[in-house]
Amino acid sequence: MNAIITPPLDADQIETGIAAYLDEIIALRHDLHQYPELAFQEHRTAKKVASLLADWGYDVATGIAGTGVVATLKRGDSKRSLGIRADMDALPIEEATGLDYASSNPGVMHACGHDGHTSVLLAAARYLAGSGNFSGTLRLIFQPAEEIGAGARKMLSEGLFDRFPVDAVFGLHNWPGVPTGQFGFVAGPAMASVDQAVIKIVGKGGHGAEPHRAVDPVLASASFIMALQSVVSRNIDPQDMAVATVGSIHAGSASNVIPESVEMKLTMRAFSEQVRARLQERIPALARAQAESFGAVAEVNYRLGFPALVNHADETAFARTVALQTLGTGAVQADFRPRTASEDFAFMLEAKPGSYLFVGNGDSAPLHSAQYDFNDAIIAPAARYWGRLAEIFLADDNR
Repeated sequence: MNAIITPPLDADQIETGIAAYLDEIIALRHDLHQYPELAFQEHRTAKKVASLLADWGYDVATGIAGTGVVATLKRGDSKRSLGIRADMDALPIEEATGLDYASSNPGVMHACGHDGHTSVLLAAARYLAGSGNFSGTLRLIFQPAEEIGAGARKMLSEGLFDRFPVDAVFGLHNWPGVPTGQFGFVAGPAMASVDQAVIKIVGKGGHGAEPHRAVDPVLASASFIMALQSVVSRNIDPQDMAVATVGSIHAGSASNVIPESVEMKLTMRAFSEQVRARLQERIPALARAQAESFGAVAEVNYRLGFPALVNHADETAFARTVALQTLGTGAVQADFRPRTASEDFAFMLEAKPGSYLFVGNGDSAPLHSAQYDFNDAIIAPAARYWGRLAEIFLADDNR
């Protein structure tokens, strides 16, 4: 990146500007929370987002990847362009928070804070449209379908950065357990890749009283599950990270019947493509070998999901500097570590330079929990951060 040119910091203007309509943004966040929508079904959310942005003077494009929205605001004559992304979709979870604004859609819930991410970016959008001090092109990307790892890839396949060019792209995620409003930055791998496998071990069913006449797939699958961690401990360099998890196992329906087959569902995570490839090689081989040792057969469907999220060094250093300048040293964690969860913003960072950062949600329920709720206290500092990042990135002298 070019040397950072910092326009005069009018902290009062940014803070006062966002404070003037903060209650409206919080009410909007509660509304989005109350009416969550699953991946590629974010019609109400997208309509509301597009309408607000158009009212504030943005040039709004809709229907990208079905329900995606991109808003553009040009100011001055600089040729620089910046992208900031927020996700919009919810999860198939039955909410158990008891909030006044709890989900009214049965079995659907904003359990990851995408209602908050969208609201934060809208708060910044309103400030930048009214008082933002920048020269260049601002692109605000509201993405569908992050939870199923498909939205970013689909937006890119439909020409996102061809239609809406950017020099760099940034995004953020709230993180429970990190003090409220504290920011974390990681250069290099910041979140893990995620792949899935469905492994079916087929044996020969029989009566539980005569196991010698059957080929027990339950025993074979148990042996595989126990051996699975040997891939992590013996096939992966101890200095690298790998996670292999069996999250689902189904077999039979009676205690005295040996079933015909067992089906397991796995997820695998890594920070490097080399480790990811090693897992893809070893896990199917181990499943087949373990099954064969019991006289059974393993059928493996190994599906690649999305890669590790790798932050670019220069853009991450820039993003961290913006936080220090805008919010002070106390708002930035010095030793924030990578997260082993996964995020399809990884595809955008493969296409463009940028960085994905984290902001503390405080002592809340974990992500993807039926008890989770986004912390409204994050909205103001995170919106100030986005506003200032846009102003600095698009400063007159940063050409």
